[in-house]
Amino acid sequence: MSRAEVRGHGLVLCAWDAGSDADVDAWFRGRSDPEFRRWNTPLMLDEGPEGARESLRRRAETDAEGSTATFRVVDAGSGVTLGQVGFSGIDRLMRRAMIGYWVLPEARGRRVARHSVDLATRWAFTELGLHRIELDHALGHDASCRIAERCGYPYEGTLRGAMWEAGRHDAFRDAHLHARLATDPEPSEDV
Repeated sequence: MSRAEVRGHGLVLCAWDAGSDADVDAWFRGRSDPEFRRWNTPLMLDEGPEGARESLRRRAETDAEGSTATFRVVDAGSGVTLGQVGFSGIDRLMRRAMIGYWVLPEARGRRVARHSVDLATRWAFTELGLHRIELDHALGHDASCRIAERCGYPYEGTLRGAMWEAGRHDAFRDAHLHARLATDPEPSEDV
């Protein structure tokens, strides 16, 4: 799926490039960061730069197929990669998807997650025609809970055994479910 850049809040959401060493490095650093791994357990771990490159290639394929839409989050002024935001499980028939994101350690505390989720959400409602976007996070991940609420994704409940335990593929943990509908009011920037 080809898409234009999305701009706002001093950020640019654009495509990742598996041929770019800088993109591969940022992808690898983001997904291998201890704080990311504390709350997320990818199905396939990116083993070194070549594993990260292959992971980015696979993501580009699923983006092209339309089952995912993945954005590199970039500082609009410097062009430096700050993180990732994207959609998985895109269901065109039911007009819903799941949103996920991560922010590189050096970019945390600058509202990058909140602003990138906001931009991506608006893009998905407008460009993909989605009606419902779900955001879930591991129980206890209070920062993700706050980001969800501030981005207009109210808490809907707890999903039992909905995600892998940190660093494991043989045990599960609970997750909070948040969701936003296209018909929901825009969140206040002051929240």
